[in-house]
Amino acid sequence: MRNRNKIAAMLLAGGQGSRLKAMTKDVAKPAVPFGGKYRIIDFALSNSTNSDIRDIGILTQYKPFLLNEHIGIGSSWDYNRNYGGLSILSPYSTESGGRWYEGTANAIYENIDYLDRIGPEYVLILSGDHIYKMDYNELLKYHKQKGADVTIAVMEVPWDEASRFGIVNVDEDDKIVEFDEKPENPKNNMASMGIYMFNWPTLRAALIKDNAIEDSKHDFGMNVLPDLLNNNNPMYVWKFDGYWKDVGTVRSYWEANLDLLDPNNTLDIYDKNWRIYTRSRNLPPHYISENAKVKSALVNEACEIYGNVTNSVLFSGVIIEEGASVYNSVLLPNSVVKKNAIVYNSVVLDGIIIEEDESIGKEDDDKVYLISDEGINIE
Repeated sequence: MRNRNKIAAMLLAGGQGSRLKAMTKDVAKPAVPFGGKYRIIDFALSNSTNSDIRDIGILTQYKPFLLNEHIGIGSSWDYNRNYGGLSILSPYSTESGGRWYEGTANAIYENIDYLDRIGPEYVLILSGDHIYKMDYNELLKYHKQKGADVTIAVMEVPWDEASRFGIVNVDEDDKIVEFDEKPENPKNNMASMGIYMFNWPTLRAALIKDNAIEDSKHDFGMNVLPDLLNNNNPMYVWKFDGYWKDVGTVRSYWEANLDLLDPNNTLDIYDKNWRIYTRSRNLPPHYISENAKVKSALVNEACEIYGNVTNSVLFSGVIIEEGASVYNSVLLPNSVVKKNAIVYNSVVLDGIIIEEDESIGKEDDDKVYLISDEGINIE
């Protein structure tokens, strides 16, 4: 094993993801399907497996059934082991009653006993709703070289998106000097990825301190990290230069799926040395008829294609009938495009039927269409 230091990962997977609208009506954001056969959480879980992290806690909250079913005992990521392994950590009741986790920091605080039992040297905080590949050992190596109490993974984001993120300001040695949580006018575009490496004693003391503050939001970005900075704890950024996408909106979700069709995409889900694992559904192969036309597409198991598909991602069980055409779209499991229908720039949710001769979007359209049982939502 590469990890000679004891790391426990805590994966925050309880988010509703309200900006994804109908996509998260019945499922937590980390469990939303992605990339033809995966779910969003598979990327953080696979990174942990590939980084040889032995212990990982999954903190669930919002509508966790499908997420829990997908994760199971962690066997798809090799976490069904005798020593270490994966634990589902849901909100629970105490003598004073039960409650939801009140923030990202509170979620970890409520599971201090779990971490104490593991006894880690370092705790890695992860988010379950980002698409990326990362070797967490490189983050740990940098953390130790800097003698940091906290190291935050960051990357540059487009300036017009910077106000969506926590922005980190640093000195010439990449030591953090200021946090700017979702600023209206950011000073730079170096955004926190929501990936934090902590020395466990530092994190433990900070969580206990934050929990005692009544008006705290119990959030890492708003409360815990600024307080540590004010107390002069050594905090650094680690700059990540690979592919990373916060699929927090319908458009960003659509873009991230279609990015997989780009042969120059650095995410590279075909990399045999860094596999993305998921739960197998054991479905039959897809079928493409002799009259079908398929160009630049990801086509998953049990699909049946009789029409035309271009630059699109098809999840399992999708049916494209004769004469139907699909362009620049993401079709979730068991959706159907009926005869002679045309679909552009769309995300079609599970089991939705696009009726015969129906037309959605246009060839040069810059809009994205979310098709659900609630109708058509335009982004």
